[in-house]
Amino acid sequence: MAEGIREGSAPNFCPPVEEGQVFVFEDEKGELLNLEFLGLVLDGDTRFGFFFPVDDENPALSSGTIICLEVVEMDEEGQPAAFELVEDEQVAQDAYALFAEATKDLYRFE
Repeated sequence: MAEGIREGSAPNFCPPVEEGQVFVFEDEKGELLNLEFLGLVLDGDTRFGFFFPVDDENPALSSGTIICLEVVEMDEEGQPAAFELVEDEQVAQDAYALFAEATKDLYRFE
C-alpha cells in the first residue's frame, strides 16, 4: 500500500487506491471535467462514487463541492466502468449522508 493513503473504517466505503487520483469525464455537452476520486459508498446493490471537481484554482487534495455519481456499469474485473450523475435529490442526499458517515474520520464536512 502506498504511503500516506488514508483508509475508511466503514464496511460500506471503498477508498481510492491513491489520494489525489484524478479522472477525466465527458459531460452531456461533450465538455471534459477533471474529477478527483474520493471513494465509493456501497448501498445494497447500488454503488455511488464521490468526486471533487479540480482545475487550476481548485487542485486535487483541496476542498469544495462534492459530486455524487452512480456506478451504472462494471468492467470484467468488477471495477466501476461507467457513472451517471445522481439527479434525484433525495437519493443524492441519502448517498451523501452515507459517504459523510463512512468518511467522517477522513474528511471535514461543513
